[in-house]
Parts: sequence; C-alpha cells; structure tokens
Amino acid sequence: MILSVKELTQWLGLTPFEIWLQLAAALVFTILMMLRDLFPGAITCWHAMTPFFVSDALSAYVCVIMLIRTYIDGWHKPAAMRALWSFFVLSLMFTFKYLLVRKLTDNIGFEYSEVMAPLFVILNMVMVRACQL
Repeated sequence: MILSVKELTQWLGLTPFEIWLQLAAALVFTILMMLRDLFPGAITCWHAMTPFFVSDALSAYVCVIMLIRTYIDGWHKPAAMRALWSFFVLSLMFTFKYLLVRKLTDNIGFEYSEVMAPLFVILNMVMVRACQL
C-alpha cells in the first residue's frame, strides 16, 4: 500500500515542499557517500550529511513563514500547534543526524540504540497522530 501525498502530509505534519526537500537531500547524500567511497579522505561524514542539515534549516525557515502567515490570517491555535509539531520533529531529526555523525566519526561512547532514540520518539508521535486522524 502506497500512501498518497495528502496522507503523508497529514501523518507527518510536513508540507509537500518539505518532503521534497528531504528527498532531494537524501539524493545528494547518496551521491556524496558514493564519492566518499570512491575517493577516501576527500569527503568526510560531516560533508556527506551537510545536505540533510541544510534541508532541516530550510524546513525550519518554511515553518516560520507558515507560522507567521497563518497567525496573521487569524488562525492562532492551528498555527501554534503546527509550529510546535514541526519544530519538535525537526529538532528530533537534527539530534538524530548529529548523534549519528558523531558516532560514525568521533566514535563517542553512545550505543546505536541511544543514537536512534530520537527516531523512536518520532515514530511514537506519528503513531499517536495517525490514531487521532
């Protein structure tokens, strides 16, 4: 079963533009990781993950714009709820990506379950949101 764009936007709380940003970042990340394997030492994990960090920043910018526009239109409660959801998901995704890169490069003392903890929280949030819809 393939979800439609409307279902994805309802469940994830993201706009189609934000979904497109994440997919484009995943494509560029894949290319950079391939180049990292072809030319060792030229590209680090930090360089390869840069598209994801940039897409998170652009998503946060879009969220701020949507918050301002919906607040000006008089939809105060939906604007606040959408902004709260979006910023919480973006902060958890940023935390996951940061911890993953730190684990891969610096070999910090975290286990992979600790690195994946923000994803587990996001999955629980999406599950609750899907039940509400």
